Amino acid sequence: MSKRSPGLIFIFITLLIDVTGFGIIIPVMPGLIQSLIGEGGTVSDAATYGGWLIASYAVTQFFCAPIIGGLSDRYGRRPVLLGSLFGFTIDYLFLVFAPTIGWLFIGRIVAGALGASFTTAGAYIADISTPETRGQNFGIVGAAFGLGFIIGPTLGGLLGDMGPRVPFMAGAALTMINWLYGYFILPESLKPENRRAFDWKRANPVGTLQSLWKYPVIAGLLISLTLVYIAMHAIQSNWSYYTMEKFEWGPRLIGISLTVIGVASALVQGVLIRIIIPKLGQKRSVYVGLSLYAIGLLLYALATQGWMMYAITFVYCLGGIAGPALQGVMSGIVPPNAQGELQGGFTSLMSLTSIFGPPMMNSLFAYSTSEFHFPGGAMLLGAVLTITAALMARRTLKSSLSPAPAS
Repeated sequence: MSKRSPGLIFIFITLLIDVTGFGIIIPVMPGLIQSLIGEGGTVSDAATYGGWLIASYAVTQFFCAPIIGGLSDRYGRRPVLLGSLFGFTIDYLFLVFAPTIGWLFIGRIVAGALGASFTTAGAYIADISTPETRGQNFGIVGAAFGLGFIIGPTLGGLLGDMGPRVPFMAGAALTMINWLYGYFILPESLKPENRRAFDWKRANPVGTLQSLWKYPVIAGLLISLTLVYIAMHAIQSNWSYYTMEKFEWGPRLIGISLTVIGVASALVQGVLIRIIIPKLGQKRSVYVGLSLYAIGLLLYALATQGWMMYAITFVYCLGGIAGPALQGVMSGIVPPNAQGELQGGFTSLMSLTSIFGPPMMNSLFAYSTSEFHFPGGAMLLGAVLTITAALMARRTLKSSLSPAPAS
C-alpha cells in the first residue's frame, strides 16, 4: 500500500460513519422528541420539532461550511477533519443525555458548525489524488453515502428497540473511535506551500450562487433544482412521522423501510443510471426522472397499506436519474474553469433548501394530520413541486445549451 492509502481509507471510514450516524437516528428521533416534549406530545408535535431541528443544523452548516473550508486551506485538512469528528461526538452525547428539547437544538447547532466533513474530505481527496486517480478516489464519496444509508437506518431500527437513546450512544462511540484512529494515523495532505491566508470575503456561501446566476440556463435549472430539493424533504424529513401515523410502524419497520430505499437508490445510482441516461439522453432523462419522482410522491401520499410503500419505493427511486442528468446538463454549459464553482453551488443550494424544507414539510404534515386526518399532505405538496420543476426544466432546456466561453 502506498503512503497515501491510510489517509484515503480514513476518509472513506469518516464519510461512512457520518452517513451511518445520520441514518441511525432517523428511526428513533420521533420517539425521543415525544419523550422530551411531554406526555401530551403527539407525532404531529414531534414532526414540527423534528423539522426545526434539521433546519437548525442546515442553517449553521450553510454559514459555517465556507468558513471551515477556508480554515482547512489555511491550517490543513487534518485538524479540521479531526475537529469535525469531535463536533459530531459532542452532538451525539447531547442527544444521549439531553434532558429537554432545547439541548437537542444545542447539539444540532454544534454539529452544523463543526460538521463540514464532506467538504474537507473532498479537499483531502483532491490533495492526494493524481489526475489519473482523482475520479476513482472521488467515487468513495458516493460509495460511503450509499453504504452508510443502508447500514444506518437498519442499525438504528434494531438498537431503537433497546431504547430511543441507544443508537446515539453507538454513534458517539463510533465517531470517537474514528477520531482516535485519525489522531494517530491520518497524515496531513495539504503541503505548507499550497496553503493560503484566510479571507472572510471568500468564506461567503451566497457569492457562489450569485456568480452562477450570470448563465441564464443555469439560473432556470437551479430554480428547478431548488424545487426538487424542497420536495425531497417530504421523504427525507417526513418518512418516520408519516409511517408512524398512518401505518403505526415502530423503529424496526421504519429502519427496514429506509434500508430498502437505500438499496433501491444505490441500485439506480450505481448501476441503472449507466444504462438509462445513455439510452434516453440527458434532457429526456430529466423529464422522465422528475415525472417518476412526482408519481412516486403522489402514490406515497395515497397509499392505504404498509406494503404499498415498498412497491412504490422502486418507482420513486427510479426518479433518481433526474439529478445526475440535471448536473450533467449544467456541467456542459459552464466553462471548464467554473466546474468547481458549479459543484460548490450545488452544495450551498442543498444546505439552503434544508433550512426551510424540513419545517415546511413537517409543519404541513402536522397541520394536515390534525385538521384533515390526511398524513400525506407533505408528499402531495412534494409531487406538485416536482411537477412544477419538470415544467420549468422543460421550458429552460429549450434554450441554447452551447458551452459558455471560459471566463
